[in-house]
Amino acid sequence: MTGAAALISVAALVVSAAPAGAADPAGQAPPPSPGEVIPGQDTATPALVRGIREQAPAGGSAATAARGYLESKESRYRIEEPARDLVPLPTATGAGGQETVRLQQKHRGVPVLGGQYVVRMERKNGERVVTGTSGKYFTALRTAIEPGIGEDLAVERAVDAVRDDLNKRRFPQRAAEERDDGEAGAAKLKGTFRGLVVLPTGPGVLTRHVTVRGSDPASGEPVLREVYIDARAGYPVLTYSGIKTFGGAAQSTATTATGTRPAAKAEAEAGEKGSGVKLDGRSVALDVERDTWREQYVLRDTTRIPDEEGYGRTLSTWDARDKSVGEVIGQWPPGIQEFGSPNLAFGGDATEAGAVDAHWGGAQVFDYFKDKHGRTSLDGHGMTVNSLVGVTNGGQPYVNAFWDGQKMVYGNGDAEYKPLSAGLDVVGHEMTHGVVEHTAALVYAGQSGAMNEAIADYFGNAIETEAYQIPTDDPDSGLVGDRLCRTKTPRECAFRDLNDGRNTAKHFLGVGFGTDNGGVHLNSTIFAGALWDAREDLGATLTDKLVYRALTQYLTPLDGFTEGRAAVLAAAEDLGVTAAEQKALQRAFNAHGIVPGWELALGVDSDTLLDRVNTYDTRLGAGGGWWAASKSNEEGSEPYSVWAGRADGTGSPKLMSPNDGRYHVNPATDGKTVVWQAVGPTGTEILARPLAGGPVKKLAQHSRGVGDAVSVDGDVVTYQYYNHGGRRGVVYLSLRDPANRTSVGGGTYHRAYFPSASDGKVVYQEMKRVRAVYEWSTVLVDVATGERTRIQSAAPGASLGPTGINGKKVFWLVDENGADGATALRRADFDGSGVADLSPETGPHALNAYDLTVSDDAVTVGARLPDTEYRNETLAKLWQFAADGSPKDDATRRGRVSCNRGEQLSAAAGVGSRVLWLDATTGVSEVVTRARPTGRCG
Repeated sequence: MTGAAALISVAALVVSAAPAGAADPAGQAPPPSPGEVIPGQDTATPALVRGIREQAPAGGSAATAARGYLESKESRYRIEEPARDLVPLPTATGAGGQETVRLQQKHRGVPVLGGQYVVRMERKNGERVVTGTSGKYFTALRTAIEPGIGEDLAVERAVDAVRDDLNKRRFPQRAAEERDDGEAGAAKLKGTFRGLVVLPTGPGVLTRHVTVRGSDPASGEPVLREVYIDARAGYPVLTYSGIKTFGGAAQSTATTATGTRPAAKAEAEAGEKGSGVKLDGRSVALDVERDTWREQYVLRDTTRIPDEEGYGRTLSTWDARDKSVGEVIGQWPPGIQEFGSPNLAFGGDATEAGAVDAHWGGAQVFDYFKDKHGRTSLDGHGMTVNSLVGVTNGGQPYVNAFWDGQKMVYGNGDAEYKPLSAGLDVVGHEMTHGVVEHTAALVYAGQSGAMNEAIADYFGNAIETEAYQIPTDDPDSGLVGDRLCRTKTPRECAFRDLNDGRNTAKHFLGVGFGTDNGGVHLNSTIFAGALWDAREDLGATLTDKLVYRALTQYLTPLDGFTEGRAAVLAAAEDLGVTAAEQKALQRAFNAHGIVPGWELALGVDSDTLLDRVNTYDTRLGAGGGWWAASKSNEEGSEPYSVWAGRADGTGSPKLMSPNDGRYHVNPATDGKTVVWQAVGPTGTEILARPLAGGPVKKLAQHSRGVGDAVSVDGDVVTYQYYNHGGRRGVVYLSLRDPANRTSVGGGTYHRAYFPSASDGKVVYQEMKRVRAVYEWSTVLVDVATGERTRIQSAAPGASLGPTGINGKKVFWLVDENGADGATALRRADFDGSGVADLSPETGPHALNAYDLTVSDDAVTVGARLPDTEYRNETLAKLWQFAADGSPKDDATRRGRVSCNRGEQLSAAAGVGSRVLWLDATTGVSEVVTRARPTGRCG
């Protein structure tokens, strides 16, 4: 996520699972019950009830009994009509007559995102006894369910939102622009309408759910996003990736699939024992079959499901070496076959592709869940397990692996990393994602996504340490992916370490969903580390059972770290652990800072101007000693309004926008006027209102989106807009006379980007095709005279980024070497002379800057360090430079604005050195400020 996209608030989107007080709409607490009752968050329904033995209604299915029980205990559960509002999901059964019933919440017939309640029962002699319940049933939902926009518009807005987000992650990528004729670029992304969904914030937000898939028009990398469009205003209120990868976001390109494997065409003989050599040189036995049609033995194992259950093929490993990752996501690629061999000994071809490792590893993981937990395959009901090996990234190395909802996919590796199936912990990790999907279905974003990753890492490592007989107290036992490298040591090779000692108080990173899906890998070892510590203290057998029971019987899709702790502790009591063992579990979670209310202890070095803004994808504005920002209500359920206040924190904020059901976003201010965008079902309007008060003035209207680059200074307003296919242009107009306007770009061969305004001048980046040659330039316009000055033409191969301007200089970002992972911060005089780099693209202090904001005295950039690893130090941070180029310090001429953890996004320059930005260090998104940079961070 770049500075152009707002952080996602925990309160606005419950997938981040911030703690909140229990709330009954009637103001009454649930009545006491015979067992332990943990109140729910923002609901009258308990989050957890345990220690009970209460009779369920006799007869019927487990789901019927569960819903009848909840109805009979309405005073405790506050679920008025379970038969109407709770839809049964598959029931899981276990030893001793155990039944775990999962029920999906619906609001007036519309599914509720993450609304799931679990009833645990024991069945004996035809009677059922309820032993506990848990989950999330949202009692405060009141929203109407009649949409105000159609499916087609929702799909269009979803595709536009994804394209806009992809553009924000990079500069314009001139090579992509030069080969993109607009229509072709539009065709690279396709949206599919999935239905209405209620987001459970406050009284609820009715949305149209759209899945956007395809490829990035610039990079060609595969894309899959789950997008939720407000069903009345047409604004994207939630977007996250369906990626479930082994590696972090730096390597991630995988997505969730909906396709299925085609039916087998070949006849096969009974299973036989083959052999092969793993990539570590170890010979292993393989369960294979003779394919009579192909006259080969193939990596197809049908031995692991008893014949009487009616299942045949169980484990198959497929040769996908000629497929790119984009061809296998969301679909079954045509033309692939299971790996074959003329005899029972699979040779070097199968070894080098990672096929032997994938097939052997898949069997190990299958047997682990079957033997240790009684689970037959990933879904518990004998589903086929398919593994694709050797996948590339457009013919280039792909160092990752993923579960896409139907199959495992393993990358081909590179010169250092073997094919990803070489790690048994990787195979266990990806297959565990399948188990999670068919049990708790933890939403793959924010804290719930980090727990999804943590549990996948835990079981992946548990399976590997058992297979290789590694003691849990071995210092390297927590390394994940440590066996993948050809030359590096295990510790150098590992992707993560479950013994890294990370905890919430010191290491939790607040990031937006555009970065690692809200920190699913960045924060996973906090929870996985607690589980691994427990395994060392309590032993493998007991801890594995506890984690599995918590996953399959307690956790629900939107649970976070605190609920995860409660689930494991409840599972421990179910299994009758001793008081000493219970204390050891508590110590493990305490040591990693996973305690109720832990988010409240996160510290910052900034001052808060506006708390809990609860918005998605909207920028801040600042100027003339004032700020302007969008904000929802406390629950995050209302369309956004624009507020303005003094940058020094004095006085009270002012409401600037009307409450008309539209989303008022991306405000800008010069200290006299606030200008912003209003997004509704008919398109986007540019609106303005004086800070001193007065009517709202309409300046312009567009049928499609207008990006987020809005700027105002005196009588000049400028903004960026999109035509069909994402072709961008720039408008500048008169605030007094909006009809006096100029539009630049917006065509197939003429585009404009990143405008900003100051002192009657507008600067922007321009692309023009002249006689089959593309020219890229930084352009300055004197609005009063119309004089146009080309400040600088880009060097061949360079990409141009955001601009800034003050009363003396023009500033912009430029990338002249796309391979070095860095950019330059450049400035020039108004006549194009005096070009200099405040921050060079090369050298030890280079930054990967992607956003900038300018005052008369300072230039602040949003930047990452040029590093392929995601960690706090390389996340989006703010760096400030003196506008006149004087040193900030002797070493680097730059200073860090803030040492807050996580991402610092959407910076807006105040007077002097003051900077405002969106920050989510504390777990909720806030408008914060510092009057001067902190300088250095330790």
